[in-house]
Amino acid sequence: MSAQYRVSFPLISTMVPEVCDAIWKTMRTEYITIPTTPEGWELLAKNFEKRWQYPHCIGAIDGKHIVIKAPDNSGSWYYDYKHNFSMVLMAIVDANYKFISVDVGSYGRHSDSSILAFSDIGKALTPPNTLNLPGDAIIEGAEALGPMPYVMVGDEAFPLQRHCMRPYPGRNMTKNREIHNLRLSRARRVVENAFGILASRWRVFHTKIAVHPVTLDKIVLATCTLHNMLQCETTPAMCRNILDTHDKRSVIGLRNLQPAGNRGANEAVAIRDKFQELFVVHHPVTWQEERVELGLQPNLP
Repeated sequence: MSAQYRVSFPLISTMVPEVCDAIWKTMRTEYITIPTTPEGWELLAKNFEKRWQYPHCIGAIDGKHIVIKAPDNSGSWYYDYKHNFSMVLMAIVDANYKFISVDVGSYGRHSDSSILAFSDIGKALTPPNTLNLPGDAIIEGAEALGPMPYVMVGDEAFPLQRHCMRPYPGRNMTKNREIHNLRLSRARRVVENAFGILASRWRVFHTKIAVHPVTLDKIVLATCTLHNMLQCETTPAMCRNILDTHDKRSVIGLRNLQPAGNRGANEAVAIRDKFQELFVVHHPVTWQEERVELGLQPNLP
């Protein structure tokens, strides 16, 4: 950029973080807002059900490793399982590929589950529920299942919790469980698509970024904000998002994540079994059994 615009390197080094910080601080309130009522969360869930046929889903969660040049004196903190140095963007995405929660700045060596546990959104999902999520409700056409909670969907890296669903493991797999995993994967993959759209729009994410970690935080937050703005322009659906108030780089420590007693774990397993019955018995789609038999992945537009 210094050579392209004939601006000194020191000036470019100050302009980029200043502009990114300004974009984040001035535009996030317009394009990223947090629902303060259960009705706001229900609107997100209805959009997910309409587009991806997953009732009571408030978002898809995943982490993206952003490859960086190893910071000075950082040791192995940024060294991830892919043998790169990286920082993690943890995000929750709505049905229209818009970010509804972003947390950036975690070390690459940390797992997705530990990052979620220490993030503001992860803490808010644990009792007592401070996100003001709707209470358990009956799903139309599946009254026999009783009230069902509102959940996020993630992959195997995330813990199975009351408000966070993950696929069944590979062992003891049955056809019904495969159908559940297929339906969950179809909803969950919107977050991977959102990361792909983000990287396609800002090609810097395809390279090894050589900036200070604090500057990288500002770049990522600015691009996420602009991404949501563009999604609002290109999709006529709702433009309502949620955001944790995390506005600076956080240093997240490691700890062993254990379920809060057998009661919580058993409850989460029972909820997942109800979603399995929901997809197999009460809310099936025409393609699910054929695709399971053929071992195919669900189509995404």
